[in-house]
Amino acid sequence: MGNVMVTFRVMPESPETDLEKIKDALLKLGSKKVDTEPLAFGLNAVIAYFVVPDAEGGTEDLEKSVKSIEGVSEAEITEVNRTLF
Repeated sequence: MGNVMVTFRVMPESPETDLEKIKDALLKLGSKKVDTEPLAFGLNAVIAYFVVPDAEGGTEDLEKSVKSIEGVSEAEITEVNRTLF
């Protein structure tokens, strides 16, 4: 078994939510990289990339942790790819 790269789209509670705090929390969870993606009406999403073991249920705990970050309205996995890490 190897690892997979999991990409999350993290939505803030409002356009006024401090995205830097969300980004910092994602990095503390082990995100390898975070980006900001403009959506509409001043709302931005945070895109976070994690490397996790390729095992059944390997993303469930991570998904719960991401959703529990203060200021996060919702988080969804948008992509899972095999990686060489």
